[in-house]
Amino acid sequence: MFGCGSVAQTVLSRNTLGEPLTVHIGFSVGLMMAAYVAGGVSGGHVNPAVSLAMVILGKLKIWKFPFYVIAQFLGAFAGAAAVFGLYYDAFMDFTSGILSVTGINATGHIFASYPARHLSVLGGFIDQVVGTGMLVLCILAIIDGGNIGAPKGVEPLAIGLIIMAIGVSMGLNCGYPLNPARDLGPRLFTAVAGWGMEVFSTADYWWWIPVAGPMVGGVVAAVIYYLLIELHHHHDEPEKPHEEEEEEEDEDDDDSSLKDKYEMITMS
Repeated sequence: MFGCGSVAQTVLSRNTLGEPLTVHIGFSVGLMMAAYVAGGVSGGHVNPAVSLAMVILGKLKIWKFPFYVIAQFLGAFAGAAAVFGLYYDAFMDFTSGILSVTGINATGHIFASYPARHLSVLGGFIDQVVGTGMLVLCILAIIDGGNIGAPKGVEPLAIGLIIMAIGVSMGLNCGYPLNPARDLGPRLFTAVAGWGMEVFSTADYWWWIPVAGPMVGGVVAAVIYYLLIELHHHHDEPEKPHEEEEEEEDEDDDDSSLKDKYEMITMS
C-alpha cells in the first residue's frame, strides 16, 4: 500500500506532491514495515521469488510455498484496492472517469509495471532476472547466520535499503517490480476495477515478464549464493578427542585412587 500509494500521490498530484525519490522511499519503507509486521509469523515473506529461493535452499518447507504465494497475491490485491479506495475521488478528477493504461492521463502504471519505450522483451526479462537476483542475493547474505549478517531486529531495515539501492540504480527500464505478487496482484485489481484487459495486452503482453523474470532471478541467486558463499562457511568441528582424553584422565584418576585404597588396606 505504501508503494502504490506513493506512486498514486505523485501521479495524481501531477508531480507536485511527489517525485521518483518519494516513490523509492515508499516502496522501501513499505517492504521494511511488512517484514516487521509479518516477520514473527511467516518470516516476513512478501515475495514469491524470495520464498522460492528459500524452498530451494531448504529454509522453507515446500508444502508451505503455495500458501505463502496465495497470501502474497491476496495481500498485494488488497493493497491496490485500498489505494484505489483512498484516492478514488482524485482518480475520478484526474481521469474524468476514464481509466486508461496509456495516454496523457494514464493511471494503470500506478499499480503495476509497464516497460519504457526503449525496452525490448528480452531486455525486460533480463532486467527482472538481474534485479531480483540482486535482491535475493542480498537478503540471503543478511539472514545467513554463517555470514556477517545484520543485528537481530535490524534485518528488515537492511532489506529496505536493498530496495532503495535497486530503485535508484535499476528503475529506468520498467520500475523494478521484482515481485510477481506485487505486480500481478494489483494488475488483476486494475483489470476488474475499470481499466479492463488492456492491462494485460499493453506493450505486447508485457504482464508475464515481471512474473516469470523474478522467479528465475530468485532461483539463480539461490544457486549462486549456495555455491559461492554458503558452501564455504567454516563449521567448527566438535572436540570429541579432547573430551575422550578428559574421560580417560578421569578413569585413570579413579583407578589410581582405588589402587591407593587397596594398598592402604593391605598394609594395615
